[in-house]
Amino acid sequence: MGDLDVFEAVQSGEAALGVVPFENSTNGAVVYTFELLADRHDRFLDVTVCAEAYLDVSHCLLGKKCGSTDSPDLSGACTPTMSSPNPLKPRVSPLHSVKHVKRLLSHPQAFGQCETFLGVYLKGVERVDVSSTSRAAEMVKEDTTGTSAAIASILAAKVHDLDVLAKGIEDREDNTTRFLIIRKGVDKQAGSAEKTKSLISFKVDHGTPGALASVLHCFQMYGINLTSINSRPTKVVPFQYIFFVEFEGSKLHDLTGMVNKTLDALESYVQSWRWLGSWDDKLKKRI
Repeated sequence: MGDLDVFEAVQSGEAALGVVPFENSTNGAVVYTFELLADRHDRFLDVTVCAEAYLDVSHCLLGKKCGSTDSPDLSGACTPTMSSPNPLKPRVSPLHSVKHVKRLLSHPQAFGQCETFLGVYLKGVERVDVSSTSRAAEMVKEDTTGTSAAIASILAAKVHDLDVLAKGIEDREDNTTRFLIIRKGVDKQAGSAEKTKSLISFKVDHGTPGALASVLHCFQMYGINLTSINSRPTKVVPFQYIFFVEFEGSKLHDLTGMVNKTLDALESYVQSWRWLGSWDDKLKKRI
């Protein structure tokens, strides 16, 4: 199931909760999730964020063994060349030859989390973006040529009966993805812990000097700490954007009143804005 399917299932009531990736410690924001949160056509007006979860992520290279007698460590593009006399060494080496791999399939985020391994052992191999890593594994299983490989989990290898050509190919051992849990409507108990976060989206008049700065000043004025800022094109006027601000504090359980004062203040500087949810901050428990 792709992220769009998750949003649609939650909005329709088919699913009580949905889980979507929000950002990765190695590769940053998950663009497609922000595209869905932008909701330019008001398809998901009832969807809100009610919780978050952090998951340590380890990727494998899955495919079909080719039976080559080549050394796995020398089977890809890791051999020194004139243009790259000292190729960067990734954390792991292949378990089996990858010389036969002509096409790589995965979610764009997974590619970004494994660049060192791919640059050494599969340099120049065609990459195909798909909706999820599990879908990538499924497509590799269906490829009768045996020349496709997927970046996916060890579980996907078992489900689709694929060989593990390499294990733990992510660039960093601490590779972590933050997921948002979404629901239809408002969970009034969400964001009631001591440490909380909220997310809003907004649009400003790009023709007004300092419009974005004025919005951000509202948070500073009331002592609200920002934890991330992202943007996506409006797709109405070129080079104008929908902004996303995540900050500490809860709109629903605002004991000091500063969060709601901030939101009231920013109305003077935005064309429109939308509260996307408040939830308990799980990061504080990890560090």
